Amino acid sequence: MSMDMDSVIGTTLRIGVIISIVLISAGVAIMLARGEGLGYSINEISSMRSPVNSSVIPVLSAVGHAASLDGLSLIVLGLVVLIATPVLRVLLGIASFVMEKDWLYAVITIIVFIDLMIAIFIIPALLK
Repeated sequence: MSMDMDSVIGTTLRIGVIISIVLISAGVAIMLARGEGLGYSINEISSMRSPVNSSVIPVLSAVGHAASLDGLSLIVLGLVVLIATPVLRVLLGIASFVMEKDWLYAVITIIVFIDLMIAIFIIPALLK
């Protein structure tokens, strides 16, 4: 990989993690200040037997509520950004290998990307 692409990848990873930290921290602060998130009380959310998990909070719905500064929505959005950051790194890796015409590693990285997409989108849908 060229130094320029390495810098882009490194900066992308740093920015993704920083954005995630800011969103999650803001979400926790807002949720603590309001005492609830997405209509669930802090006690419901923090209980060891909490009914609140990713199966009852649709990601797209939570992301939509983030604009209204709902704490739990910001936390979910922060987690989405955190998960998307290494996926973006894989995409940048594909671009880098294609630009260098390193077809073997481009194909391997495409396979890794496909595996990630299956793990993120297909397998959870099959487990429902």
